[in-house]
Amino acid sequence: MYDIAIIGGGPAGASAAIFTAKAGKKTLVIDSDQSVTKRAWLENHYGAEGISGPDLVALGKKQAAKFGAEFVSAKATKLTAGDNSVTIETEGQTYEAGHVIIATGMFVDVAEASGVRTKPGTEPRIKTIVDCTPEGKTSIANVWAAGTVAGVSMHTIITAGDGAKVAINVISEINGERYVDHDVLKA
Repeated sequence: MYDIAIIGGGPAGASAAIFTAKAGKKTLVIDSDQSVTKRAWLENHYGAEGISGPDLVALGKKQAAKFGAEFVSAKATKLTAGDNSVTIETEGQTYEAGHVIIATGMFVDVAEASGVRTKPGTEPRIKTIVDCTPEGKTSIANVWAAGTVAGVSMHTIITAGDGAKVAINVISEINGERYVDHDVLKA
């Protein structure tokens, strides 16, 4: 069983995975490789003077894997909440995690198939989003949402930050105290 499973490996999902894996949580990322970021050229992403969407996505996944996140290529189709875990069904496999973060960008199909409450989106071209708290909690226990699917602007810098925020909130809930991750320069 995984501590945290993240559905989606774009900026929100990979950013969440960087934080969860670096915090020592057994992390699984289920990615269907449908990130719309893969069609982007980015001149407005802090720290990157100009980067293609495919390169940004690959870099984020590489960084998360460096800290121990596991990646599987699959499309999640349904979540089922249990007592202290969530079962994730894909098109041929099932996984179990204590917490799940939905970071599926423009796509709400797994949320809707799982009974997660949704609402109309407010961003252009985003018709439906997951109805979640500012911390990322959804209508199903131990299921969280981050990034565009959670209603934030689909700019990669914002979705990546939201993925990090939600990951910090999940880690804090698991640990029972506020989690902070600060690295410092080595002397």
